[in-house]
Amino acid sequence: MEPGQIRRGQKRAFLMAILRLLLELFLLGSAWKPLACLDSLLATDISPQIPDNGSVPLIVDVQVFVSNVFDVDILQYTVSSSMLLKLSWFDPHLSWHENTDPRSFITLPSALLWTPDLTIQEALWVEWREHNPRARVSREGFVELYTALTTKTNCDFELLHFPSDKSDCSLSFYAFSNTAQELKFHPQAVNEIVGVKREYVVRGLKAQVPHQQLVPCFQVTLSLENTAVKTTMALVVPGVAILLADICGSLLPLKATERISYKVTLLLGYLVFHSSLVQALPSSSSCSPLLISYFTLLLILLSVSTMESVLMSALLTRGNFSPKISPNLALREEGLDTANPEPRSEEPQGKVQEPKKTWAEAMDHIFLLTYVAIIGCSQIIFVIVWVWWECKSDPPPAKDIPHGGRPDI
Repeated sequence: MEPGQIRRGQKRAFLMAILRLLLELFLLGSAWKPLACLDSLLATDISPQIPDNGSVPLIVDVQVFVSNVFDVDILQYTVSSSMLLKLSWFDPHLSWHENTDPRSFITLPSALLWTPDLTIQEALWVEWREHNPRARVSREGFVELYTALTTKTNCDFELLHFPSDKSDCSLSFYAFSNTAQELKFHPQAVNEIVGVKREYVVRGLKAQVPHQQLVPCFQVTLSLENTAVKTTMALVVPGVAILLADICGSLLPLKATERISYKVTLLLGYLVFHSSLVQALPSSSSCSPLLISYFTLLLILLSVSTMESVLMSALLTRGNFSPKISPNLALREEGLDTANPEPRSEEPQGKVQEPKKTWAEAMDHIFLLTYVAIIGCSQIIFVIVWVWWECKSDPPPAKDIPHGGRPDI
């Protein structure tokens, strides 16, 4: 073989090697182009943009794992909860070829990727466990992101039947940085609460997307039930015991000074109990707890019973119920006394005093029977109202606005 042909063959092999190297570099660059773009965006301080999904919105699957619900404050209308969010979506620009890298997935800081910027509408404060969690990216372009949070939110408790109330507390997650045409959520809620030894227990958990929305959003609803048997016994039993004690006090005779002292002491003690009870019970603008009305009714009954005892004792002492004597009868008795100056016996005087005691005792006995009947009827009516009466809080002013609307400035 001539030397010229050898040199031409070497040149041809050298050119083929260069072309092969350029082809491999091109394939490698196309495979890792998304990461290179992310690095360039990070270098220029431009936040990553939502993946372009054409004319349809990007679907983000959301799984909400609720692990704890605690610190339920019915006076402040707040509830605290801990949960884990699993977000997953598809980004074809983050896929790569198996030839370039055999790994099936990689982990990247979430700051390098586009992630939904979530805001909880009802939150007073939110604490994210990790400010920059790492996302898992598969070879096909599927992204999974786990983020944990603890939040304290407002809740519209339905406290009509407190302390056996049931309420639904909602957590609304919004993505204000995107529109409904760009992003859509598919939520799912999972109850992972293990401990149930608490006052409020989560009986139900659901996630849904509101029908009317201007921005992407989803709601997580916690169904809470009050199981505080101790609170029920501490509130209802003292009220019934005070009523029974007041009825027993009415059996004391009117002349006994201990009766008024007993009634006044019972009323003052119940006033202290009622004032502390009203402060401990929550209040609402539309649906206040029925127990507030119940204990107010008990206060009115005790006050009426005490006033009746004081009034009857005063009238009995002052002799307001003694029979009136006509003037003719008085003059006739004076004439008899002049004709017969002998002193009167004590027997007629005793007969005059007897109607006063009989009349006062009869009225007191009638009041006692009426009082017991009123107490029995009030208890029956309260039970009927407790079972059958339903009350819903007044809707907020912005209830008719499409869900997810921005406030007007």
